[in-house]
Amino acid sequence: MEKTYYVYILASLSKVIYTGVSSQLEQRVWQHKNNQGSNFTKKYNVNRLVWYGDTNDPNIAIEWEKRIKGWIRIKKIKLIEDDNPNWDDLAENWF
Repeated sequence: MEKTYYVYILASLSKVIYTGVSSQLEQRVWQHKNNQGSNFTKKYNVNRLVWYGDTNDPNIAIEWEKRIKGWIRIKKIKLIEDDNPNWDDLAENWF
């Protein structure tokens, strides 16, 4: 079975944005929601999953993450709002 790699964007209620990559999205989001994610997400309370995409190629996932991190904020917002205009927490009912 092929492994799936996820590129994801988390946001705080005040719309601070964080982009990450993981092969275990559910576990990684749980970590962020329980202050076991990055120092940045802990500091700014960034724990709401607002967008994610997937691929079976880890190199593509890493490149995708780097590309998104390099975008200006307005472009990241457009990516989120094209799929999730209300910035709903897509992982709200996962745990």
